[in-house]
Amino acid sequence: MRASQLFNGNRRALAVRACFAGLVLICASALAASGQSGAMSPYQDESDGVSAGGKWMEFHSEDKMTGAKKVRFELLSDNYLSEDPDYKPRIELVCSNNKYAYADFNPGIRLGPPNRPGFWGQPQMEVMVRVDDAHSYHGWNWIRDRFLSMDKGTTRELIGAHVFKVQIRGRRGPEIAEFSPAGLDLARVKQACDLTPKAPSKD
Repeated sequence: MRASQLFNGNRRALAVRACFAGLVLICASALAASGQSGAMSPYQDESDGVSAGGKWMEFHSEDKMTGAKKVRFELLSDNYLSEDPDYKPRIELVCSNNKYAYADFNPGIRLGPPNRPGFWGQPQMEVMVRVDDAHSYHGWNWIRDRFLSMDKGTTRELIGAHVFKVQIRGRRGPEIAEFSPAGLDLARVKQACDLTPKAPSKD
């Protein structure tokens, strides 16, 4: 009798352990899936991100003063630059009230000094850009040695590209950030930004 009770008790304990292990696996799988399809926003008033196709993430927010609806599309690079092995370069495409606002390239490192003036005399850095099999040179506004403001034409080339690379001047010399923009849901970009892709220009 005691042996039977002991055997049944062991079976119950094993069943409880098996159920617990199954729950742990289910929770781990759910967390992994959410990590692949979403991303936490670094900004307080912005919703967490959702996939916009490919490696792009989409974030939403609202301007507290004007009520403008903002959408931010973010693309992380495939590589790290030399000064920071923990922070990937990124491109942010920002739209407000269904219109394109701006696009920034954030290298994640301190930029070298500007090397040319813009049309209004603003500091710029000349960068070389590769879009698929074409490459071209652009003057992007240099902002506090941390960001470069991309031109709208290059932004339109980016959203329709498979390969996108940016060569900049870092503190240690030339650096190349490599991106894989393919897979972006262009219908979402059209709706949020009234922006369409265009074929790359060639120099």
